[in-house]
Amino acid sequence: MSKTLLKWLLLTFLFAYVATVTIWAHGEAERHECRGINVTIESATSVDTVTIQGVRKELMNYPRKIEGMKLSAINTLDIENYLSRFSNFEKVECNLSTDRMLNVNIVPMIPEIRVFDSTGSFYINKDGKRIESKANFFVDVPVVSGNFSASFSPSDIFPVTRFVQSDEVLKDLIAMVEARDKDNIILVPRIQGHVVNFGDTSRMREKRRALLTFYRKVIPYKGWEEYDTISVKFKGQVVATRRIKDKTLHSPVFEDDIDMEEATLPTESANNHPANAATP
Repeated sequence: MSKTLLKWLLLTFLFAYVATVTIWAHGEAERHECRGINVTIESATSVDTVTIQGVRKELMNYPRKIEGMKLSAINTLDIENYLSRFSNFEKVECNLSTDRMLNVNIVPMIPEIRVFDSTGSFYINKDGKRIESKANFFVDVPVVSGNFSASFSPSDIFPVTRFVQSDEVLKDLIAMVEARDKDNIILVPRIQGHVVNFGDTSRMREKRRALLTFYRKVIPYKGWEEYDTISVKFKGQVVATRRIKDKTLHSPVFEDDIDMEEATLPTESANNHPANAATP
């Protein structure tokens, strides 16, 4: 009997303690105001600072000013729902701490590329999920433009954008990707003058080698603006299309016909000469 009585006494004490703490907390919430907002990001990426600033700006537009509000009047669930309406966040959690701060914990949706198409601009993550493009949550990721469809989605470009981002030379060289269709993926260099038709997502290392060999052997003599398109989509070849030039010699302006110039670059298996096989 003594053990049973002891258990009941302990349980009664716990209930009394919880009730006392609840009453005390409620009284504190009625007397005290929110001192400020802490925003934390559950990730270790470069988007943290931008996301924190973006969350703070969005909370400034919350229907009621949070800082200075009575703690008892703050509805953390409503604030969670307010922030969760943005596709930029995977998860939002809010709570009030004993130091009278509103803590906002964010699990962001991490974009992989930014897409520009006929519908506007948006991000997509590694799973192809669409993320709203908002100035408050800007992320510096590879840019892709194109006309996409159910059979050709922006995520189909991931192999190319990932390849470019993983390569130190191409990463510095390429500004954006233009997806005309799945067989004509265009790389746009930061240096204006021409674009590179990379073809599809196959043989990417071979295409890189061919492109950089062309840059090393031809561009120093022809210049960046001699061609409007350099195509490496065909196996073992670089096809460079000369730019259409305007010529005015005291007569109406006319355009030259497009002159196709092909330069066949041997593969490593066909030619092991160091000058041909080297990569910048």
